[in-house]
Amino acid sequence: MSQPPLLEMRGIVKEFPGVRALDGVDLTIRPGEVHCLLGQNGAGKSTLIKVLSGAHGVDEGTILWDGEPVTFTDPQAALATGIATIYQELDLVDGLSVADNIFLGHERARGGVTRDAEMNRTARELLQTLGHPEIRPTREVGSLSAAGKQIVSMARALSRQAKVIVMDEPSAVLDPDEVDGLFRVVDDLRASGTAIIYISHRLEEIRRIGDRLTVLKDGRTVAGDLSAKDTPTSELITLMTGRTVSSVFPRRSGALPDGPALLSVDALGRDGEFSDVSFAVRPGEIVGLAGLVGAGRSEIVETIFGARRASSGSVTVDGNRLRNGSVDAAVRAGLGLCPEERKSQGLILDDAVYRNVSLASIDRFSRYGVSTEGAERRAAHEAIRSVDVRPDAPDRVIRTLSGGNQQKVVLARWLLRSCKVLLLDEPTRGVDVGARAEIYTLVRQLADSGVAIVVVSSDIDEVLGLSDRVLVIAEGSVVHDGASDAIDASGVLDRILATHDHQKGDAA
Repeated sequence: MSQPPLLEMRGIVKEFPGVRALDGVDLTIRPGEVHCLLGQNGAGKSTLIKVLSGAHGVDEGTILWDGEPVTFTDPQAALATGIATIYQELDLVDGLSVADNIFLGHERARGGVTRDAEMNRTARELLQTLGHPEIRPTREVGSLSAAGKQIVSMARALSRQAKVIVMDEPSAVLDPDEVDGLFRVVDDLRASGTAIIYISHRLEEIRRIGDRLTVLKDGRTVAGDLSAKDTPTSELITLMTGRTVSSVFPRRSGALPDGPALLSVDALGRDGEFSDVSFAVRPGEIVGLAGLVGAGRSEIVETIFGARRASSGSVTVDGNRLRNGSVDAAVRAGLGLCPEERKSQGLILDDAVYRNVSLASIDRFSRYGVSTEGAERRAAHEAIRSVDVRPDAPDRVIRTLSGGNQQKVVLARWLLRSCKVLLLDEPTRGVDVGARAEIYTLVRQLADSGVAIVVVSSDIDEVLGLSDRVLVIAEGSVVHDGASDAIDASGVLDRILATHDHQKGDAA
């Protein structure tokens, strides 16, 4: 990279009460490069982004733009300089149009009257530049897919003439085809001279899209100016975690035990979402559901759990048929669910860690309607320790924990409940590589103890590596059921595409 730096951050320090979140971070960005920022949850990536975007001030250190010192007192100052940030939780307004979102905060106006025609025309040009002319400027943003909303956020950044665009986990909610589309847009931006700071826990994405990378650990830069394509994965894992991870997928400790199924799903269906789904899971077995976003996998596990009402079929746990559409009956029968959206569906973010752990077992800790809080706290604390939640602070507000530790809390909830069947929907979404390996180990330990487990993941390699058996879901149906070591990722995609092509042929 022979070009001089566009952006430099030197010795950046940011402190909060009792916490030194950034402790001398260095970062150098050049025009027309994709620079990947890696690190475990808690390494300082989010704080660094907020410093760069003007949301946080700098306590020590220097930011240089085109070689000149700059100070960002607020996000508007960073935007005016040429730095735009696309956060993982997109800050779009669903009720407004695409054009209104693109120009939100810097509307085109004259005499106090917005110039809608001009904004629509410019928005159309920006969307065409990004390769998505099919997105209409007048369309309501809330009706777009996750991929469409990402494109609108990029168009907003371009409308500000951004020279550096920060993308925080942009592929987290995209299926493989949408990720390919995202990467085509990133390639076009790079070719135009725009610099991209790309943050992702998915190392395979770093290989595909990145030029250089910087690794953060404990608020410090531990490596910079590394080649994104040539640096070995083992080296990156060691830099991020401080230890060697020889194998992320732990092996079964023994042979799969024989015996009747703990979970039996028979011809389960839900109108418009999936149909005729049948499978069984024995004690100690991990069954994975593989498929693209929208295939019906999450809907299947939510229906098994009773969160959605089935229109046909049945679910049996340990020989007992469950009442249709009853979460209470499912939990009492021994079912547990770690939902896809843990923050909105699985946790009470402003409550204590121990209260989140005890949620499914609260009946154990009350007598005559009065809670025995001491017993609740002790039992929850034991479950927290068993899954190694860090920090070991049961009274801490769960919102302050990293994504990996929040997921461990949800697992601890079902450990405390002693569930027989555990449904895991996207168990490592937004979780760094170190915590991901720990979660895999916990899941395998639960299976080895006799729990029957169903795993849903958009990461096909994760499904294959963690599961004993895999079901491929396409267009709401099971199109393959077999041992996970008898199929690879290409085979999974081939079955999905064959089903899609078959249905297209029938429709024609």
